[in-house]
Amino acid sequence: MAEPHDLTALEQAAAIRRGELSSVELVEHHLHRVDALGDTVGAFVTVTPERAREAARAADAVPRDERGPLHGVPTAIKDLTLTAGVRTTFGSAAFADFVPPIDADVVRFMAAAGLVSLGKTTTSEMGCSLYSEGLVAPPARNPWGLGYTAGGSSGGAAAAVAAGLVPVAQGSDGGGSLRIPASLCGLVGYKPSRGLVSGGPLGFGAFGLPTNGPLGRTVADVAALLDVLARPVPGEPYLPPATPAGGYLGAAREAAPRPLRIGRFTTPMLADEPVHPDCVAAVDRAAELLAAAGHEVVEVPAPLGPAAWPLFETVWYVLALSPVPPERESQLLPLTRFLRERGTAVGAGPLMAALGELQAQVRLGIHRTAGCDLLLCPALAAPQAPVGAFAALDPAEDFDRQRRFSPYCAIFNVTGDPSVSLPVGRTADGMPVGVLLTGRYGDDATLISTAAQLEHGCGGWDQHPAIWRAVDSANVNITSGVGRSSS
Repeated sequence: MAEPHDLTALEQAAAIRRGELSSVELVEHHLHRVDALGDTVGAFVTVTPERAREAARAADAVPRDERGPLHGVPTAIKDLTLTAGVRTTFGSAAFADFVPPIDADVVRFMAAAGLVSLGKTTTSEMGCSLYSEGLVAPPARNPWGLGYTAGGSSGGAAAAVAAGLVPVAQGSDGGGSLRIPASLCGLVGYKPSRGLVSGGPLGFGAFGLPTNGPLGRTVADVAALLDVLARPVPGEPYLPPATPAGGYLGAAREAAPRPLRIGRFTTPMLADEPVHPDCVAAVDRAAELLAAAGHEVVEVPAPLGPAAWPLFETVWYVLALSPVPPERESQLLPLTRFLRERGTAVGAGPLMAALGELQAQVRLGIHRTAGCDLLLCPALAAPQAPVGAFAALDPAEDFDRQRRFSPYCAIFNVTGDPSVSLPVGRTADGMPVGVLLTGRYGDDATLISTAAQLEHGCGGWDQHPAIWRAVDSANVNITSGVGRSSS
């Protein structure tokens, strides 16, 4: 018999509407799982059980005809995202006691939609790395194989969803920070078009690279959460694309895009790095399924190449210069200090020159693939990475190794195009392998519809690791756990 966490987010909400479950029951169920597995997978920095119970009681008091598609469902907020009255550390010991006085816009939208946050999920320090291993929480581990990283910077969110601690979660993506953890953990991680989801009320837009977005086990769940997050807010620096009729959930449920021209490539963009055969095989499988669905899949050159890396590198150094009290700089991790030292050395002139040249290269890259409706490529150059594999290195080597591991995702933060990681492949030992499907700017509906069509072609992606059933185990071996259980 299915347990509550076996249900998708939409199924949990439907059970609440039918009176089969209450939000209070769902929250208690998931809090029990957080208590049992949260530290094992390194999902949470801060758990807020009493706030969650209070929000669940309020959700159950709302009349049924006023409840949306995700009303009453447990979720979680990334620890980079401001949450009023809740400790928000930005993944850093330098902010271990910081409690914001205000909510980020996306936090307000999720609460207004009746979603119930269980707490703040583990992230990399200030979002600076693609792994989530800091000093304020256990490292975020991949529930499919606990010796492997869950990625970053939304690593805790991915660990929470893949372990069944929450069915959907909010994250953010400034260079792959949703899509990398999704690829590693067998999830759907969606980076929306630039401007579609608010980054407010604080922040300057960070050159348009980062955006909030959803993470979940199915395309429909992710689309439903995107509908919640994609609300226009006055004063945002980028004009939001128009929302499609029927919303993004409607696009996912239709799962029937018109015949599309899809450009396929496997050449890495930010590094001259060999690509693992399993990553190429996942792209091949996705291409075959998309062609079988009636789309034209053609080989195209990669939009950009490794020559773009020094430009992106310069911008990334500057983005690490978030305000930190001078007396707390020493509490930052070596990698963060390294990035900030490099960023401090970048003058205004070189920064403006890098931004201008990067945009010029983006224009050329978009011209190269202008005849395509979507682009298909690997999500990463290798399927997985062990916990500690990057942090054990010298900071300069760590940073370089990260771009070689993830030479695809960040380019689509520069272009602002919508991009999603989809769990199409598997390694020989059952570990997930993702692919990236990327759409035209503002046409998120076509991307989501095609992603849902591919999900159906794969036979569904709501699969569960062995740890899914391990809540009642006295011990969970953190060096094993590879494989899947039946769902």
